[in-house]
Parts: sequence; C-alpha cells; structure tokens
Amino acid sequence: MLRGEKVGLRARHDDDIPILRAELYDDVVNSSRAESGPWRPITPGSKDPRLVVDDTDQGSVPFSVVELGGGTLVGAAALWGIDTHHRSAHIGVGLLPSSRGKGYGVDVVATLCHYGFIVRGLHRLQIETLSDNTAMLRSAERNGFVREGVLRASAWVMGEFLDEVLLGLLVQDWKPDSPGRTARA
Repeated sequence: MLRGEKVGLRARHDDDIPILRAELYDDVVNSSRAESGPWRPITPGSKDPRLVVDDTDQGSVPFSVVELGGGTLVGAAALWGIDTHHRSAHIGVGLLPSSRGKGYGVDVVATLCHYGFIVRGLHRLQIETLSDNTAMLRSAERNGFVREGVLRASAWVMGEFLDEVLLGLLVQDWKPDSPGRTARA
C-alpha cells in the first residue's frame, strides 16, 4: 500500500466494488461529472469496467482509497493513460460523498504524484477537471500543478456544455517535501 498523511492507496478489493458503484457511479449527476461518456446503468452482478481491475492493462493503475488507521474505504483513484514512451500519465480521483471536505483529495493527489514520479519514473502528470470542480482544482494546485489551459465548452454534462481545466506537473517542479505533499510506500 502507498501511504500518504491521511489516506492509503491499495489494490481494489471485491468488497469495494458495491460501495464504489453505489456511492460514485449509480449517482447519475456525480457520474456524469466524473466520466467522459454518458451515464448508463450497469446491471447488478455484471462486470463494471470502471471498477473491475484488469491486471493486464499496463495503461491504467486503479487504487481504492482508504483512511489510514481504520482502513475505511473513502474513494477511488487512478493513474491512467500511462504513456511509457513520453513518460506521462493522467490522474483521476473520486471520493465518496461522506469523505469529501476532509482534506483527503490533496493527500490522494500527493500520493499519486509519489507513485507516478518515484515508483513509475514518469516525467509529467496531468489532470483534467470541470472548471467548477473547486475541490479538485485546489487539490491539484496545492500539489504544485499549474493551470495550462481551458478547454472551452468541451464537456457535455447533464444538458449543458462546461469548460474543462487542464493542469500539469513536471517532475522537476514537484516538491514532495512540502507540507501536505509527502507520501511513502
């Protein structure tokens, strides 16, 4: 498990899937804001491609996010779109509604940066998020991510087009020793 200050990133357990599905993906509004495609229901008992881990997929590393100490599941996170030639990847984070506003997002992003830069040897990490997702923007910027641009009206979400913000962080600009940015394996 990768350990941050407040959370740990561990392998996805079968017991995590029903909770993540119910609290993150069965919520039409939340899922529509987090996913790049339209929301659609997944038949109970079927393999949900958003949650079931494919250990042969080298381009994505999904994690379950747990509270340190008690081990309570608080969300999901991933390094995805991993490009080993350009040494880059994207970061994705989804916290359960009951776990939002507790500072976990900053810690999850910091821990994913540690994993991407130290464990995987990547050069660049990137985050794309809706322009009104202040929690993700704050978590990214507190970890040193820089706003690189706005993709105007690029996301169709619940009947309207929304802007997306593109943020990037290069390994040479990452400061792992700053407060709120430490992670260890």
